Amino acid sequence: MRLVLAGTPEVAVPALDALLASRHEVVAVLTRPDAAAGRGRKQVASPVAQRAREAGLPLLQPEKPRGEEFLAALRELAPDACPVVAYGALVPRAALEVPRFGWLNLHFSLLPAWRGAAPVQRAVMNGDDVTGACVFQLEEGLDTGPVHASFAEPVGPTDTAGDLLSRLAVRGAGVLVEVLDAIEAGTAHAVPQPAEGVSLAPKITVEEARVDWAATATEIDRRVRGCTPEPGAWTTFRGERFKVGPVVPVPDPVPAGRIAVERKRVLVGTAQGSVVLGTVQPAGKKAMSATDWARGTRPQPGEEFS
Repeated sequence: MRLVLAGTPEVAVPALDALLASRHEVVAVLTRPDAAAGRGRKQVASPVAQRAREAGLPLLQPEKPRGEEFLAALRELAPDACPVVAYGALVPRAALEVPRFGWLNLHFSLLPAWRGAAPVQRAVMNGDDVTGACVFQLEEGLDTGPVHASFAEPVGPTDTAGDLLSRLAVRGAGVLVEVLDAIEAGTAHAVPQPAEGVSLAPKITVEEARVDWAATATEIDRRVRGCTPEPGAWTTFRGERFKVGPVVPVPDPVPAGRIAVERKRVLVGTAQGSVVLGTVQPAGKKAMSATDWARGTRPQPGEEFS
């Protein structure tokens, strides 16, 4: 089949690679426009755009996938199907109707759970023991289409959202190819999503990523892991933003927010127990171990994160 892949971040690259290695023909890639990044705010292509260029594929990068110029280009490409992996923009009906087999979305949850932009982050933050991924038929509703295939994936006690997403992306890429093979063979069967069990997964805001030291150690651990690597969990120290990497909950009683420096570990108190800091990043500095930070900064007795 002729395919146009729609995807943007690194998590979509395994799917592009799997499709390039399949019997199907990737005729173009749809991705978000280049965006300013880094301290220099230089225009940077998305990971999918970079991989597509390496493979010599044509790129479609409309601001929104609804303009007539984009729709004309899509029609000219005449795709049989458009697989989607974290593209980052809503696809309008006019575009949905172009490929004869529609748009197939690889989504990183077991729908109808965690519909939306941040399913893996929300699953980790919620303390889910199991999540997964599915390939469903894209329609105008938010992740509401019938499901062609799915698989479950356990959430480990130390998994960050990044860890989990990497596993789901690789395994999901193979499932996406299997679904496209079945569609081509005429053996595909999509099942409507159940009405029960719907939950939403909106994008994690920067404010949501702020650590609330009045929460329990378990809740803080989940929040930090769910926000790692993006958008990154943070707190403030001496009035400046302070990034926090994954932590380890421990039962040691320390007042909420209070920093307790020991010889081989740095503790921060919570509403129940405390957490051992791992990697931290003070404002304007590179990431470092919490013990190295404490040796250099020397937090005073009674100092707190807020």
